[in-house]
Amino acid sequence: MATFSYQARDATGRIVSGDLEAADQTGAAALLMNRNLVVVELQMASSRKTAAKRYQGKVRPQDMVVFTRQLATMMAAGLPLVQAMTALEEQTESKTFKPVLHNITERIEGGDSFSQALAQHPKVFNRLYVSMVQAGETGGLLAEILDRVASYLEATARLKKKVKSAMSYPAIVSCIAILISLFLVVKVIPVFADIYKDFGAKLPGPTQMLISFSNLLRGYFLFFVLGVGALIFGLIKLKQTKRGTEVWDRTKLRFPLFGKLIHKICMSRFSRTLAALLRSGVPILETLRIVSQSSGNTQVEYAVVAVASSIEKGDNLAMALGQHKIFPPMLVRMVAAGEQTGKVDAMLEKISDFYDEEIEATLSGLTALIEPLLIVVLGVVVGTIVICMFLPIFKLNEIVQF
Repeated sequence: MATFSYQARDATGRIVSGDLEAADQTGAAALLMNRNLVVVELQMASSRKTAAKRYQGKVRPQDMVVFTRQLATMMAAGLPLVQAMTALEEQTESKTFKPVLHNITERIEGGDSFSQALAQHPKVFNRLYVSMVQAGETGGLLAEILDRVASYLEATARLKKKVKSAMSYPAIVSCIAILISLFLVVKVIPVFADIYKDFGAKLPGPTQMLISFSNLLRGYFLFFVLGVGALIFGLIKLKQTKRGTEVWDRTKLRFPLFGKLIHKICMSRFSRTLAALLRSGVPILETLRIVSQSSGNTQVEYAVVAVASSIEKGDNLAMALGQHKIFPPMLVRMVAAGEQTGKVDAMLEKISDFYDEEIEATLSGLTALIEPLLIVVLGVVVGTIVICMFLPIFKLNEIVQF
């Protein structure tokens, strides 16, 4: 398949333009004619990759939330989709998002459905977003579905913000502790080492070990930095492999203190995503496939895929979830209650809200625990270095030779 850029006239005589994929130029012209468009100009793009470069870049979650919420409001007010998209394109200040919205508008004018146009930008609109929009188009509830998508994006962004803000303080303190320790080892200890060298006596063991470590680090500092950089790079590359991702995701769930928090985050994301898709009318098997891909953890992903397989064989959702230990009994029981009352989506929404509250409480507890713990660690590290360097002064009468 090749990508063709076109300009054509619609039934009203207006010029529309965009890109489409076809086997050859004749096929591209036929596709345009099927859309009741008269071809004005049609040429092959240099390459699909080159055409896609115009729309590369990351769109901020906040921009996605604002766009979805405003689009839902405009459509609920009766504004046509193309007019609403044009207005949002003009309003957005994101240089990355603006060309994406422009391309989507062109594709809609060219005859594509809204979900088809969104699907051309998978880095911006993920499969969950596209599937919910497609369900809304099919059921004639696009404005309502977009409102639900916006609520989902807001809840997801709020959870991420809570986790990042709670973890930022420990990360900053840890970096400061490392920098202070390196400064003492590289800059301060050599000064004391030169002073003690004039004493001409054997230094205490801890002091001598610290001076030796300082000399080693200063002598091979470049190799040390390169080694740490290579280690970090290697771990990142390893994590990008399928096996590395599996090991990392399995290990995260077993971390002391943080393992339970990560598990709750995964369950909250699973419940909220499943609820949003089911409420939008997406078929259950398709819903589970999308949920597995957006779970954020391979252990949850494999479990959800297995759940979909069990449902295909005739099991209900609660029974299928109960076969996997990664889904807590409370979640399984509430899903079972939802199936009995016909309100699975509402139950899943309540489960996600419950886990969000649990996550917030856990984060508050961890923050309260980590702050004094980090201060103690920083004090122990710096204090150990200072004591080791002043230890010879405490024994001055033993090490000074007259």
